[in-house]
Amino acid sequence: MDRNRTGFDQGVFDAMVAVALVVFGLLGTGPAGLNQGMGTGRATYPLVVVAALALAVRRRWPLATLAVVTAATTAYLLLGYPYGPILISFFVAVYTVAAYRPVRIAALAGAGALVGLLAHVFVGARPTGLTGLMPVAAWVVVPFAIGATVGTTARLGRENAARKRIEEARRLADAERLRVAREVHDVVGHGLAAIHMQAEIALHLLKKKPEQAEAALTAISRTSKEALDELRVTLTVVRRDEAAAERAPTPGLAQLPQLRDRLAGAGVPVDVEITGEPRPLPVAVDLTAYRVVQESLTNVLRHAGPATATVRIRYAPTEVTVEVTDTGRGPAAEPGRAGGYGLAGMRERVTVLGGSFAAGPGSGGGFQVYATLPVEEVA
Repeated sequence: MDRNRTGFDQGVFDAMVAVALVVFGLLGTGPAGLNQGMGTGRATYPLVVVAALALAVRRRWPLATLAVVTAATTAYLLLGYPYGPILISFFVAVYTVAAYRPVRIAALAGAGALVGLLAHVFVGARPTGLTGLMPVAAWVVVPFAIGATVGTTARLGRENAARKRIEEARRLADAERLRVAREVHDVVGHGLAAIHMQAEIALHLLKKKPEQAEAALTAISRTSKEALDELRVTLTVVRRDEAAAERAPTPGLAQLPQLRDRLAGAGVPVDVEITGEPRPLPVAVDLTAYRVVQESLTNVLRHAGPATATVRIRYAPTEVTVEVTDTGRGPAAEPGRAGGYGLAGMRERVTVLGGSFAAGPGSGGGFQVYATLPVEEVA
């Protein structure tokens, strides 16, 4: 069944309108005839009832409804019966066609109804001549204009709503692509940077200290496997494979020890300091905090040269703070660092969650990344 926005059944409403017009026609046609000095006949009330009852299916079959109502109304007027409630049924039928059918089809149907209605002006039991032309035409023109306006407005509203749905779907798709690109950048970028550094170490030690080179190669194997596992998790989430996603949970601050070990294997010692009581965080906050640390340490690996890094995590009742500092060469030796995609991606991740982000030269040299992420206060 067709329902309007309030959930009310339109078919029931149309049936109620039809019954109301039947009652109105039966009660009002006689008095209308007395006021006009015109009587009624044997066919008066059957025609009134037919015209009114046809409106019960006006929205389902608007053209057929208009044809029936026009035929009944034309016969009624040709027989010389008084102007009365039957014209209300005709008005509603014309309005419905104009509102629920394309303008061209509705115009043709309205023209046919106008021809039928005008017949009694020139022929029939009580022809009125040209003096009745305009008043009778108004019974078609007025409801048609109202219906066309309402119908056009409704169609434009539906088209606008559909366009907004398409734009929203496109926006969500773009946001999803950006999210996946950011995840892949973080995972692959960090993994490749660590592997590159470990490979350089292995090549340097291969002839002089092969046993240490073996350790570096082992670190490469471990790092590549971890990066592939993390990338697999990212792509699994994109495919909405919930069962597989549960088997490989989203990275978070709990994985900091593994991240620290990977960087140590690549030649960058990392200290991790935690202040406050660690607690489970919302998935988005936990992942963002981890990505900030991961990308910051990747930048240290790529740009800082021989350096150490310190990661500080502070848990507060309403927020978690991430700070990453290093003892590297600092921004003077790396002019392109602050404008990289990684920092832009970190800033976007943090601000989307309502947090704050800052990155720049450290007060004692090196580079510093600072992010604050809001979380709900634990009671």
